[in-house]
Amino acid sequence: MTDLQDFSLLIKYIQQGNELAFRQFYEHTKKQVFNLALGYVHNREDAEEIVQDTFIEVFRSANAFKGDANATTWLYRIVINKSLDFQKYQKRQKRFAFFTNLFDTRTGEALYQPTDFFHPGIALENQEQAAILFGAINKLPDKQKTAYLLAKVEGLNNIETAGIMIVSVGAVESLLQRATGNLKKQLAGLYGAVREK
Repeated sequence: MTDLQDFSLLIKYIQQGNELAFRQFYEHTKKQVFNLALGYVHNREDAEEIVQDTFIEVFRSANAFKGDANATTWLYRIVINKSLDFQKYQKRQKRFAFFTNLFDTRTGEALYQPTDFFHPGIALENQEQAAILFGAINKLPDKQKTAYLLAKVEGLNNIETAGIMIVSVGAVESLLQRATGNLKKQLAGLYGAVREK
């Protein structure tokens, strides 16, 4: 059962509380959800957490599905939102941990001056090409990142990507052009730095 109409039918059954329909929908779409989440977070455990959050949201908000878009488009929108929310939460947590580690919790005095330990040459030596690419993708603005992941990583066409992102096909094309240009700049900078060493 991979036909889009069948997915929409499963959602209708899920709306009625049918757990078997939910399990079938989960089994047929979990790989797509995991792959897209992984494109955002680059970590298996985090991607699995997003998958879990996504399907909880699917079950919880199935009644919000009106059928104006197909079921997979609706699902992709949920995954994207959960992935972006997860990233924002992680950034807030890291910032909070960083700042709390700078000060003594009892006195409020600075413990030490932070230094920059990042060294591009060392970092690149231990990374695979895919990790470099996904690191660059991760630095793109959210809309560019989403368009690039859907079209170039997930292999969706521009019309499907536009439907998921709720933008025009022209906007998707523009986002992809900007994303590609930004990636070329980032990757050229990285590879240039490696060659100079």
